[in-house]
Amino acid sequence: MARFFLVLFSLYLFLISESFINTGVKKVFKRFSIITLLILLGIYASINLYEYTHSNTMLPVTKPDNKSSINAALAPEKEIITLTAAGDCLMHNTQIWSGLQDDGTYAFPSFFAPVKDLISEGDYSSVNFETPMAGPDSGYTGYPLFNSPDAIADDIRAAGFDLVITANNHALDRGCQGAIRTLEVLHNAGLDTVGTYENETASHSFLIKDIRGVKVGYLAYSYGTNGLPVPSEHAYLFNFLDKKKILADMQELRPQVDILVLVLHWGVEYHPQPTKEQRAMSVEFLESGADVILGSHPHVIQPMEVIKINGKDKFVIYSMGNFISHQIGQERNSGIVLKIKFTKHFDSGETFLETVSYTPTFSHSYYENGKKQFRVVPVENTIEKIEAGTEPYMSKADLPVLKAVLKSTRSQLGETFQRPAE
Repeated sequence: MARFFLVLFSLYLFLISESFINTGVKKVFKRFSIITLLILLGIYASINLYEYTHSNTMLPVTKPDNKSSINAALAPEKEIITLTAAGDCLMHNTQIWSGLQDDGTYAFPSFFAPVKDLISEGDYSSVNFETPMAGPDSGYTGYPLFNSPDAIADDIRAAGFDLVITANNHALDRGCQGAIRTLEVLHNAGLDTVGTYENETASHSFLIKDIRGVKVGYLAYSYGTNGLPVPSEHAYLFNFLDKKKILADMQELRPQVDILVLVLHWGVEYHPQPTKEQRAMSVEFLESGADVILGSHPHVIQPMEVIKINGKDKFVIYSMGNFISHQIGQERNSGIVLKIKFTKHFDSGETFLETVSYTPTFSHSYYENGKKQFRVVPVENTIEKIEAGTEPYMSKADLPVLKAVLKSTRSQLGETFQRPAE
């Protein structure tokens, strides 16, 4: 309305100047009318601009949504994960007694302290635990029917382990209830378990860990239970090393994971080599979907090897030896901390075995304040400490044993593995 009025008024003045003003005044008034028209047009423009800027809703500037593209740019092209593993953790009478405290409780802080850093190098770490924790009522004992204090579970967790393998020949040393209670104690300590199960539902659930987008599945089986029967009403309790069951489980688990780790409690005790049957089974399991086979039970270290299956590198170690024990003999107190690295390429979805390495260990018994104690030590590092005079519990007299352990372990396991550069 304001704009219309201003234009009409300007035209009105111009017409007056043309039609009604006499000739003498006409020229002066015409100039005045033109100036007035220009002023009014300026006012009109100002009013129009004012109305535009104040009566129209100002829409926010829409920025391009770069979030998805930024996330795509930040997403890793690949991920490298590390799995660590150790062999048999035994609890003989002397080891149990070493943890007895003055107040009647138990604690085993010395056991794994020297190798905690090695264990913790893994994004996920496992150990085979060969003793039930059935509680104190039936007494704590070592071989042949083991039963350990609950406190060892906390020390296993504190050492950096994440997973305890419970499928072994001593799982039923204190019966079905002892096996189930063992699982409860381990779970309460914050540890995963595989190989034995508290109920039917759990026995049909796979252990799958998602490590920064890399899914790792674990399966575990044992050749037997030292003849101790699994009650028929608890048939789900124990994973026996049955080839058909293993192959069926792998077939179901394989599509759900990037890496499949198979843990087998098998072989001949105290024998330095696997059997022909074990070697043949290993190839079959690797061909059927396993990426890694971790062996236990012989209580001595047996060879490891990388086997190429359909152009892909896969790994088996037939026995990782004893991690901690009080058996007699150098070989029976030798073990390793195994370190396996995998690389997953997210664009293709493929996962590759990158490296396999190991640190030789020794289960060392010693005295402190007149009491026998136990610990797992890294062999090479301990040799260096002895030679430097900084090792508190071993002397140069122990060097021959440690050097023999180192030589024997390297002889059995050979060189580490490194995937060739692409």
